[in-house]
Amino acid sequence: MMIKEYDRRAAVEFARRWAFRRNPGYYNFNDLGGDCTNFASQCVFAGAGVMNFTPTFGWYYKSANDRTASWTGVEYFYNFMTGNEKGIGNGAGPFAEEVSVDKIEIGDIIQLGRANGDFYHSPVVVGFSRGIPLIAAHSYDAYGRPINSYRFERIRYIHILGVRSE
Repeated sequence: MMIKEYDRRAAVEFARRWAFRRNPGYYNFNDLGGDCTNFASQCVFAGAGVMNFTPTFGWYYKSANDRTASWTGVEYFYNFMTGNEKGIGNGAGPFAEEVSVDKIEIGDIIQLGRANGDFYHSPVVVGFSRGIPLIAAHSYDAYGRPINSYRFERIRYIHILGVRSE
């Protein structure tokens, strides 16, 4: 496996293009619990270009009915991205670590949660204003929205370190 750089600009450009619309190549999960992590996965894929086709625990999307839970589920996304640092299945795809806010960059993912530790939203970092991350998101469509304009009790920052490809 080769490790390549994550194309952060491609992820942000994808987010800009599709923040207020839906890419016809992907199902819109708004009526099935929300589209935020599906959109985050699309953005990360735009910057990574590699999916992990490991059944159950990988990270891929072929269709609404042929995808992993990590493509659309907040906790599953986190588990894949942070777990793939060591390699899941064949180890392909993006890999990340949870970091402090000062370590995130454009193209990274922020997850918002409740006090009990239940995380429910996965916006994409598209910029910064005075040190405050600006995000793009689906479900409640946004682009360039300050993260501190949301209500949440917990927050975690997922920094994408690179991408494994064959």
